[in-house]
Amino acid sequence: MIQLSGTQIVIRDWKLADKDDCIFWRSPGQYWQKFDGPYYPRKTKEEIIDLVDEQCEKIKTDSFEAPRKNLAIADKNSDKLIGQVGWYWESKETNWLSAGIAIYNPDFWGNGCGYEAFGLWTEYLFQAMPEIVRVDLRTWSGNFGMMKLAEKLGYTKEACFRKARIVNGEYYDSIGYGVLREEWDAWHPQGFQKDLAD
Repeated sequence: MIQLSGTQIVIRDWKLADKDDCIFWRSPGQYWQKFDGPYYPRKTKEEIIDLVDEQCEKIKTDSFEAPRKNLAIADKNSDKLIGQVGWYWESKETNWLSAGIAIYNPDFWGNGCGYEAFGLWTEYLFQAMPEIVRVDLRTWSGNFGMMKLAEKLGYTKEACFRKARIVNGEYYDSIGYGVLREEWDAWHPQGFQKDLAD
């Protein structure tokens, strides 16, 4: 069972108690989706229910992958689901991955919850995958919160693909950030979780 604590949130394995909230927040029409890859097509509510049902089977059979592909973000006090972190391969052949975060509930925006969650997630990825030398974060130029979050955590802006995304009929840039293992270790020599506790 994985559970990493910040001061306001935890990132943890999914629980059966998350099911209804997960379906609610991931169904079409939620405000957070305007910022999280709005240029990609959205899954239908039925497709979301199927995905959540698959996730529930993993919980029941304790068949989570190692390292985890995603974790839930929950409020530390109530353990209520507020978002998730995840990652995917950019190039498995070269140990190059991209990580992401979504805070579903806007009540938890702008107060450091995303900083804690994505910092804990970055730390987890470096510890769980000793072969990786970098973690990427991809976003778009309309998502100011994500760009600010990346820079606050010590990620370096490495790429700007101009006018590569269309949102509401307007062109935006695709932005890439990255942090190298040695940079992360230099920023957080005692570990990110320890830095939060101090």
